[in-house]
Amino acid sequence: MNDPSPAPDAPRRAFLRRLALASAGAAAGAASFDLAAAAPVPRRETRHWDASTDVLVVGSGAGGIAAAIDARRAGAEVLVLEKFQVPGGSSSISGGVCYLGGGTALQKALGFEDSVEAMHDYIIAASGLHASPEKVQRYCEGSVEHFDWLVGNGVVYAQKFSDEKEISIPDGSLYYSGSERVWPFRERIRPAPRGHVPPSPHLIGGRDLMHALLDAAQRAGAQLRTRHSAERLIVEADGSIAGAMVVDERVPGSPKTLAIRARRGVVLAAGGFIHNREMVQRFAPELYACSAPWGRGGDLGIGILMGMAVGGAVQRMHHGFVVIPIYPPEDIVKGIIVNARGQRFVPEDGYYGLLGHEIAFHQDGRAWLIADDAIAYKWDDFRLPVAATAPSIAELETRLDMPPGALVQSVDYYNAHARDGADPLLHKAAKFVAPLGRAPYTAYDLSVQNVFAPVHTFGGLQTDVDARVIGAFGDPIPGLYAAGRTAASIPVAPYIGSGISVGDASFFGRRAGRHAAQRKA
Repeated sequence: MNDPSPAPDAPRRAFLRRLALASAGAAAGAASFDLAAAAPVPRRETRHWDASTDVLVVGSGAGGIAAAIDARRAGAEVLVLEKFQVPGGSSSISGGVCYLGGGTALQKALGFEDSVEAMHDYIIAASGLHASPEKVQRYCEGSVEHFDWLVGNGVVYAQKFSDEKEISIPDGSLYYSGSERVWPFRERIRPAPRGHVPPSPHLIGGRDLMHALLDAAQRAGAQLRTRHSAERLIVEADGSIAGAMVVDERVPGSPKTLAIRARRGVVLAAGGFIHNREMVQRFAPELYACSAPWGRGGDLGIGILMGMAVGGAVQRMHHGFVVIPIYPPEDIVKGIIVNARGQRFVPEDGYYGLLGHEIAFHQDGRAWLIADDAIAYKWDDFRLPVAATAPSIAELETRLDMPPGALVQSVDYYNAHARDGADPLLHKAAKFVAPLGRAPYTAYDLSVQNVFAPVHTFGGLQTDVDARVIGAFGDPIPGLYAAGRTAASIPVAPYIGSGISVGDASFFGRRAGRHAAQRKA
């Protein structure tokens, strides 16, 4: 019998390895879970300050730059530190989607009705037990204003809607980026498209988003230093944060350690920890197994470690997104996804972050997509390796080493109802329901080690609605803030839709910047 989860061929494995290394950078290899290395420096041991500012921002992604913009507009002096030569963080290599709703100008211009209540109810329902109700409420109530803020800072959106499950048109800016039209949400909450993305000829809206925000921060007067890596926080005797120890790496081979004072606060926005493989293995083993760690090289967990080292609490460290991009094209969604027992377990029309979550967290990382000749890819697709092909479902079942009769029974049951356009088991939308009946049949390997499975972390420092870092005893740490994936905030597992991460980062980054700017120096 064939191995049900064969290793991908050498060229494909090499591609995934290059992809991971390219996004991680050489620095990731030395990253570890080392709280001692991030241990705080007592203020009394800091003999002099090499530089000072009101608000010190660590990281230049959406969270950090949003903090810088609003801190400057609140009258504070701002210095942003970026570990690498090119600013923008992981936000700059994302799709650039922001999950926004409640009646944004773009939604209205394209004829869609939405409400704060509907947006709130969907996020809460899709997030399950791990939702942060107060943060979700604030985010939804401020969503329309946040969209206007993005536009006011130079982010451009096109008045064009895409009805596809993924934004695959270069001139579109609004689409259904989550599972809003998937059962059971569509039955309980009025769906609305909330994925707002800058149009991009190459579908790299994150680059355009961050170009606009970085330009806005510069115009506002924020200072940016690249090749500066914050390593440790400096702490006053009363536990408040006074600044940070920073390594200036601009001269290769001759790093300098600087003490930078933050008179009002430090904002940690240094990304997640997907490229710190020791941290991932320790805190999120389901994510460790996935094939494509996704993010810029700065996602090493240093912001989280710095916060933990001064007593910051962490939340949901095992959470993250696992994307299984079976679409586009959408026709493939007419297939069925089964586990090692040959049984369906997730609606195939769900957001691909939902598919990845169910496979990684609930199916031991193993699953297969079954397609007939009518919908199978007519090309070799690097995303989905072929596990087996066969002239019949029974033979395919044998080649996948599934329990005798299990896959046959699943396909027979599915086909019996699909002929009437129905899916009583998982309620897949009617447009994606069609019987599987044209040989040959193909099983695509969706196992997270073999399929193209981009993965990123969501766990981080516990924060309140003003992005203040919460200590282990439940009180805010004076002068310390966190945003983006350095914080545990609205994004949880399962991921509710593309754009909630960048939207959350920029929204709560703004709150961090404003609150820090208002603290007494």
